Amino acid sequence: MQTTWGDIPVRDAHVHFFSHGFFAALAREAGKPFDVLGKTLGWDMPDREPEALAARWVMELDRHGVASAVLIASVHGDASSVAAAVACFPHRFHGYFMLNPVAPDAMEHAQLALEQGLRGICLFPAMHRYSLHDERVQPVYEMAARVPGTVVFVHCGVLTVGARARLGLPSPFDMRFSNPIDLHAVALRHPDVNFVVPHFGAGYFREALMLCAMCPNVYLDTSSSNAWMRYLPEELDLARVLRRALDVAGPRRLLFGTDSSFFPRGWHSQVFDDQARLLAGLGLSADDAGLVFGGNLARLMDL
Repeated sequence: MQTTWGDIPVRDAHVHFFSHGFFAALAREAGKPFDVLGKTLGWDMPDREPEALAARWVMELDRHGVASAVLIASVHGDASSVAAAVACFPHRFHGYFMLNPVAPDAMEHAQLALEQGLRGICLFPAMHRYSLHDERVQPVYEMAARVPGTVVFVHCGVLTVGARARLGLPSPFDMRFSNPIDLHAVALRHPDVNFVVPHFGAGYFREALMLCAMCPNVYLDTSSSNAWMRYLPEELDLARVLRRALDVAGPRRLLFGTDSSFFPRGWHSQVFDDQARLLAGLGLSADDAGLVFGGNLARLMDL
C-alpha cells in the first residue's frame, strides 16, 4: 500500500470473520430466523460456505491494497470457518480462533484448530468468566508452547459486542477478569509464547504498558476506534497513546489492526488513515512504520 513512508506491505492483525456459523449462533440466542437477522442488524449475511466470505474479504483487501489479514473466528466452536478461509487463500490470511477454555470440549477444539493450521488462540476472560490463572486454562498455554508460532491473544479491558447490543441480547461479562496485569505471571512462565493484548488494553492502558515493560513476549495491537479513551483523562488522545506505546513497547511490539468485521462496511480504512496520519506526525521512521503496519505480524507468523 502507498503510504507517507512509501510503498509498504500492510498486514491487518485484527479482522473478525463473521461467518454463517457466527450469525447462526446469534440467531439461535436471539430467537430470530437467520434471514431476519441481517435486516435487524443492517448487515449483509454471508453464504453458508465460508469460502465465499473469504473470497469477498480477498476482494476487499485488494481494493484497499492490504497484503494480508488475521481472521478471527468470533464464537467458540467456529474455528473450521476460518480454517476453510485460510486453506483457500493461505498467502492472504492467518487464522485465529476464539476459545472458551473452561468449556468441556475446549482442548479438543483447540487441538483440531491448530491441526487445521490456525495460528492464534483467542481468550476472552471477561466474556467466559474465568481467571487467566484458573487451572483449566493452563493446558492452553502449554499447548501454545508445544506448537511453535502459536500466538495467544488475550482480550482485556472493556468488552462490547455490537451485534449483541443491536439484537437486545444481554452481555453478562465480568470485568473482574479484564486486567492485563493478570497476564504478567503467565507470560513470564511461558517466555517462548507470544501474547497479544488488543486495543492497547481497552481502558487498562497503564496496566498494559506495565505488562509490556515487564514481559518482552507481550505485544499490543492498535485495532478499533479505541473508544475506551473516553474513560481516561481528556488530554490522553490517540496520538499520545501511540507515542507512549512506542516509548514503552517499542515499534517491534506494536501490531496494526482495524477490528474490521462486517459487510457492507468491509475493511475499516478510517482506522488505518487515522493511525498512519498520527504516527507520521510523531516522526515514525519508514523502517519502524514497516514493522508496525505489517513487519511485526509477518515475523510472528514466520513469513
